[in-house]
Amino acid sequence: MSGQHSPALGEPTDPDIDLHVPAQRHGRQGPVIAVIAVGGALGAAARYGASLLWPTPSGEFPWTTLIVNAIGCAVIGIFLVVITDLWAAHRLVRPFFGTGVLGGFTTFSTYAADIQHLVATDHARTALMYLAGTLLAALGAVWCSAAATRRLISRRSR
Repeated sequence: MSGQHSPALGEPTDPDIDLHVPAQRHGRQGPVIAVIAVGGALGAAARYGASLLWPTPSGEFPWTTLIVNAIGCAVIGIFLVVITDLWAAHRLVRPFFGTGVLGGFTTFSTYAADIQHLVATDHARTALMYLAGTLLAALGAVWCSAAATRRLISRRSR
């Protein structure tokens, strides 16, 4: 990350945009929004395809959503290491693939809705296992894939 922070909140800002550059403050967001929309549609279509191939019966553990989220998080870990440590990507690659495709593919809103549905249908134990399992799988997938990618990159550069 670039280390830029929002002066008001002390929070990180988007490293792809430097608000000190007038061209990046005004009017250049159209292409970014367009690639995010296209990527999001592709990612959501892939996720929907997975849900059709492996549907989850009511009250059952939502394995498809957990696996989709874990795979998406693993790819995010690989992708972010590659574009930050190895490859100087075009400015639209990260919004298209990272935010769009992978943001559309992973589905934490479905995760939350699945938990709510499981609790509402008296499957609280399954909901709790799903809540914890997805969190561990997603965070573990990002961490492991990013670490493995960094190791591979460092071996290649020796």
